[in-house]
Amino acid sequence: MCIRSHPPRRLGGCHRSLFRVDCVGNFNRMGGDIPKNETVIGRGRVSMAISWNEIKHRAMEFSREWADESREQAEAKSFWDGFFHVFGISRRRVASFEEPVKKLDDNYGFIDLFWKGILLVEHKSKGRSLDKAYSQALGYFEGLKDRELPKYVLVSDFGRFRLYNLDDNIQKDFELAELHENVTLFGFIAGYTQKKYKDEEPVNITAAEKMGKLHDGLLQGRYTGHELEVLLMRLLFCLFADDTAIFDKNIFTDYIRDKTNEDGSDLGAHLTSVFQTLNTEPEKRQKNLDESLDELPYVNGGLFREMLRTVCFDSDLREALLECCDFDWGNISPAIFGSMFQSVMNPQQRREIGAHYTTEKNILKLIEPLFLDELRAEFEHIRNLKTGKNKRLSEFHKKLATLKFFDPACGCGNFLVVTYRELRRLEIAILKEIHRHQQLMGEMLSLVNVEQFYGIEIEEFPARIAETAMWLMDHQMNVELSMAVNVQRPSLPLVQSAHILNDNALQVDWEDFTPKDEIDYILGNPPFVGKKEQSKEQKAEVMGIFDSVKGCGVLDYVAAWYLKAAQYIQGTQKKVAFVSTNSITMGEQVGILWNELFNRYNIKIHFAHRTFGWSSEARGKAAVHVVIIGFAAFDIDNKRIFEYENIKAEPHETKVDNINPYLASSGDIVILKRSKPITEVPLIRYGSIAIDKGHLIMDDEGKKAIISKCAKANDVIKRFIGSEEFLNNKKRWCLWFDGTNPSDFRDCPEIMKRIESTKEFRNSSNRPQTKELAQTPYLFGENRQPDSEYILIPKVSSERRNYIPLGFCEPDSIANGSCLVVPNANFYHLGILSSRMHMVWMKTVCGRMKSDYQYSAVIVYNNYPWPKEPSGKQVAAVEAAAQGVLDSRAKYPDSSLADLYDPLTMPPDLVKAHQALDKTVDKCYRRSAFASETERLEYLFGLYNEYTAPMIKAETKKKHRKRAKKV
Repeated sequence: MCIRSHPPRRLGGCHRSLFRVDCVGNFNRMGGDIPKNETVIGRGRVSMAISWNEIKHRAMEFSREWADESREQAEAKSFWDGFFHVFGISRRRVASFEEPVKKLDDNYGFIDLFWKGILLVEHKSKGRSLDKAYSQALGYFEGLKDRELPKYVLVSDFGRFRLYNLDDNIQKDFELAELHENVTLFGFIAGYTQKKYKDEEPVNITAAEKMGKLHDGLLQGRYTGHELEVLLMRLLFCLFADDTAIFDKNIFTDYIRDKTNEDGSDLGAHLTSVFQTLNTEPEKRQKNLDESLDELPYVNGGLFREMLRTVCFDSDLREALLECCDFDWGNISPAIFGSMFQSVMNPQQRREIGAHYTTEKNILKLIEPLFLDELRAEFEHIRNLKTGKNKRLSEFHKKLATLKFFDPACGCGNFLVVTYRELRRLEIAILKEIHRHQQLMGEMLSLVNVEQFYGIEIEEFPARIAETAMWLMDHQMNVELSMAVNVQRPSLPLVQSAHILNDNALQVDWEDFTPKDEIDYILGNPPFVGKKEQSKEQKAEVMGIFDSVKGCGVLDYVAAWYLKAAQYIQGTQKKVAFVSTNSITMGEQVGILWNELFNRYNIKIHFAHRTFGWSSEARGKAAVHVVIIGFAAFDIDNKRIFEYENIKAEPHETKVDNINPYLASSGDIVILKRSKPITEVPLIRYGSIAIDKGHLIMDDEGKKAIISKCAKANDVIKRFIGSEEFLNNKKRWCLWFDGTNPSDFRDCPEIMKRIESTKEFRNSSNRPQTKELAQTPYLFGENRQPDSEYILIPKVSSERRNYIPLGFCEPDSIANGSCLVVPNANFYHLGILSSRMHMVWMKTVCGRMKSDYQYSAVIVYNNYPWPKEPSGKQVAAVEAAAQGVLDSRAKYPDSSLADLYDPLTMPPDLVKAHQALDKTVDKCYRRSAFASETERLEYLFGLYNEYTAPMIKAETKKKHRKRAKKV
């Protein structure tokens, strides 16, 4: 590469109008000389990382643009400028071309592209050896200072890339056309920091299955309910104790194997003796007690206090227990108790209470940003002090012993167990550091204990499991402590216990259980129960907690924990983090829940994991799409968003100034349901609904069968179109008698049979409105069909698409309830709704069906901020660009819209048509181009606030007048 460039210069920004967020939904205009890729949110200025969807979109465009280039010297500079643009970064801000490096022989070499401390690029002409390019790149290292050494080396020949991650010793090769599939490798360019979390050990799953097998056998033998749960908890404790040095090695296993009959006939009695012995202090045991029993330690803590009905075993059940005994439990975390619990639960019960076992990997995603990262950073700072280190370490150690943690839906205690482990490990690191400089004294021994942990759990068995798991984790940490600093902390007898309350957290006053002044962090994984799955009792609990909040009936069950936590932390510096179904950050729930949290309780989001897949490792596992939200009743400057390329990927972290309830790096604004658009545009409505159990609907074969026997039926058989038919070129038909006399078709038995069946179905309904519809069984139950051309919008569309495919339909095509229709619309409206601006808005505020977009009339369309007073020239330009999109589609009559809008196979001319439309629509909003989706969203939120502020003011005055009238 022979390109020379001047040293990087500070980019001069153009004057752009930006928004500063002062409070909930309150934007103030401000001016400023802001670089193009920066924006202002809340206080200060931050670089905004663009979304992975946009990065992928840009990567595809980049690959198409450079597919045929091969001239290293002529185009390399433009190539790499374009490459950095893919990730939303100006290359000149971070990296320079032809960086001179002085080698050991005093000669100078020139690095093709260099970002000091981060990235070194060596570029070659197409077809040249990438191995030699890499060797050449390494040759520059000798002339670099330590702080300049790159973490990554990237070599390329236009058509191929090879990235070397020097820290992790990973090499990745891919073609230019595959760049969009590998963009996460370059998250460091976009401003994302990848976070890696350890997966669950497969051995944990095996252990849970073995315990589940034992449970099933006991259950079949009619040993059930509370006694079965307590028995399993005790057995779990003994199995762990056998292999983790709580007991002498295999003392429990050897007793069961050697002292009980092979047919299992006396096993139950022997277990009773074991449990009684474990609950008896050595000095109080009978003198003639069997030696094998007397070797068992005294456990205390109430674990073995309750007398249980003797369980009857047989040979198969004894063998199932011995299989558990033979399993090595030494490498299993006590957090696996949660998985075991789930593996033995009745599936229906699991659905009802919303229990989902939480993997350690996912727990770390919550506790690290909530408190652990901060504590670790404080420890590292103290450890690097040159003076006063030991005193500060001692103070920090005592601080750890004062921290208290509360999980108000603790289940089997997984969050508490893992939190306790990480806190103890940090304590061990402190003690090791102190031990390096002085002898550990008595007052320097372990101070952190299980009594710092609190939990509420509605079910008794998991509540007791949580207590037991905390004891076991305490022992494991005592072992780690002794290995690290040769300090012994006895695990038995059990003296301290976690505070676990077996009660309904939504009906308990949390202050009565543990005063908020004593708690530092509230965390956990409240039940995943959607509005449709809630029982009557659960629905009543949500309604009771939200009291008179309008519309709270649509909220997920987890929303109740958010409100109770917000009430609990008022007037404090306490922090909260919950795992939640992602639905509370989408659609109508946002306006109801977060409007209350923001306006009434002054809640601010501190960090958030955007949507990712949450799945259990246990039998009958459940998989859902979730978010993690950390919040408090006070604000902080630097907030963190963890974004996922897809629901199975690892998170990438970026720092932002603010996080709104849509988990966007934007102002605190919520979108409420509206019955009409906030601007003067055509009204939108849902398609028609037959309410016929399918009798008025038919496929091609059904249509042909009717027409073959009654030719005039063709007059009342219309195209029946919904999202599925529209997107996939499928054909369905319906009987449509609107404006037609059905008596004219009495001589068509096929039609009359369908009408009669519809009448029978409607009459069989318990719903009075449906019964009434039986009087006109030939008509659709809900007729919303436009009488002129209309725009059809699929209600649900794949999240993979960059655009929701929209289109015009004739009035003879009957739109069904799976889509929305916009009558009286023109090409300008089609263009705006098909644009990237509208897609960004839709993706942010819409609801989701799993991960797919769920378009809404009252949330998405009616709240969308259309361009403000576009000129006639701008409107005409949008109309022409929209026609261009339709013309491009028309070139592929054999392809469905689903095919055409697949981001991997979208035809180039259709891509260009949409790009042209996007640019045209952007100019309707402002002259300067938008640099990213984030910038678009910022602008739209600001415009939304501008449009709705007068409406909110008018509504407020109206409410005040009503109140005054009542008074």
